[in-house]
Amino acid sequence: MPAGSRLALAGRTAPPLRVARLRAEGRITEIGPGDLSLTCEEATSLLRNVDLALGADEVAELHRRTEGWPVGLYLAALYLKEGGALPRAAAWFGGQDRFINDYMESEFLARISPGQRLFLTRTAVLERMYGPLCEAVLEQPGSAATLAELARSNLLLVPLDRRGQWYRYHHLFRDMLLAQLERHEPGLMPVLRRRAARWCLQNDLTTAALEYSMAAGDVEAVAGLAERLWLPAYWLGPRTTIQRWLRWLEDRGGIEGHPMVAVWAAMFFGLTGRPADADRWADAVDRWQAECAGRPADPFAEAWAVLIRAAHCRGGAGQMRADADEAVRRFTEQQIVEPGPAFFQGVARLLCGDRAGAETSLADAVSVGEDIGSDEVLALALGERSLLAMAGGRWGQAEVLADRAGAALRRAGLEECYATPLISAVRARVALHRGDVPTARQQLVNAQRLRPELTYAIPYLAVQARIELAGVHLALADLAGARVLMREIDELLRRRPGLGTLTGEAAVLRARLASERTSAGSGASALTAAELRLLPLLSTHLSFPEIGQELFLSPNTVKSEAVSIYRKLGTSSRSQAVARSRALGLLDS
Repeated sequence: MPAGSRLALAGRTAPPLRVARLRAEGRITEIGPGDLSLTCEEATSLLRNVDLALGADEVAELHRRTEGWPVGLYLAALYLKEGGALPRAAAWFGGQDRFINDYMESEFLARISPGQRLFLTRTAVLERMYGPLCEAVLEQPGSAATLAELARSNLLLVPLDRRGQWYRYHHLFRDMLLAQLERHEPGLMPVLRRRAARWCLQNDLTTAALEYSMAAGDVEAVAGLAERLWLPAYWLGPRTTIQRWLRWLEDRGGIEGHPMVAVWAAMFFGLTGRPADADRWADAVDRWQAECAGRPADPFAEAWAVLIRAAHCRGGAGQMRADADEAVRRFTEQQIVEPGPAFFQGVARLLCGDRAGAETSLADAVSVGEDIGSDEVLALALGERSLLAMAGGRWGQAEVLADRAGAALRRAGLEECYATPLISAVRARVALHRGDVPTARQQLVNAQRLRPELTYAIPYLAVQARIELAGVHLALADLAGARVLMREIDELLRRRPGLGTLTGEAAVLRARLASERTSAGSGASALTAAELRLLPLLSTHLSFPEIGQELFLSPNTVKSEAVSIYRKLGTSSRSQAVARSRALGLLDS
């Protein structure tokens, strides 16, 4: 070859060259699938060039499904043109389409051996592929070598690590393979998925094991794994993951027979602002406890069931105190080390007017929380102790406790959780006491963002936080904000009467607000909990009907709440309201 020449090779497999050495010497340029994938903008251009006009959301969905594969996008365009570009039609396009099937059959599957084809269809049940996992699922030695061989052939396998161990199939290719597996070997799919779940469980991939068990329809396995994985998933994973697990089990009757799953469900929905769901699963726990005869004893679950009953406080302050005392006893008997029982015992004593007893129990909760690193309950216990210190005029101690509470939430990455409104209220009161108005206002915004999380599922915290926040609003001459909070307090007390000392505190606040003769005005602080729940969804691409489906509201209700938000923020459109909310700190920028 003359000096300065360049050799260009194109193919479906890696060239028979010492690519690694050439790469290390900087003498090779590699253009792979990632470089050849179209961007969203390029996908839009391709679709436009075949006279197909789609909205930005549909193009984005199509781009996600095809992963930017040019052939896939073109075949999707043919599919949409043949069937008519109906609204949301892009969401229906997949690997089962005949255009995709015909192309992949002729261009890929017809060129490989029957053994390789069998490997492809059967391993399509896997979300991610790894040699030993494939061998366990197929029960065939040598599957790891087959995977490596197919990976080199560019058969629409996507590498997931730099070591060449984990792969996945291109979405459309996997869709097609799964359709073929179901067509040619019906009934095999659940068997393969149960094998995958078993291998994942043996190799400490418990979340993957749960997902494969769900795909296989194995209710007992899913319930058992959900019991083990609930807590780490709550701390580390998105809420939607736990909601999906619980909904799947509920649809298949898999919660009633597993008391700890029902306990976790009641707790989860209570902590995430879903009170109706929390009540439903608390009822399931109560039914399980009532069925004493004929069921095996489960002291561990019974201890947690009592704790949930105390946490939800559905029978008033006196019953909460009895439940919390029993929870402390049961947890001690079972040697379960958790700060929750002492915390709820402290709150119950506070509601019953026993401040000294409350201080003792809350101090125990702080001690246990610090020992085991349970920062969420630790922060709440510190916040309650700070309020007790304020009530006793010990402002120096109150400030130290409030700072420790805030630090506990930051340390755990929990600045935005159900505990935030109470902790922010405590810190706002401390800031006001030392004359730091800007900090107090910022703490009010922090509380406002998370106020929808505090519902009648945890009534004492919901009412207590709002009473404290209303006092701060009044101190800042913000009558509108205080009155909105008072209306929410009245609704909470209507649903959960008998909250002891909080009922009297609410009456004092109500009388104070009634004595105010000035107009309350309006502003961002006047946003209700329902409007605050809607606000983050206004910043998405979802339409009002789609937002209604998310929140279980009618489109008209969503629209009227949105209009109210615009008015209170002094804006006239959805985009202006989102921009204003971001400027105020009510939404992330």
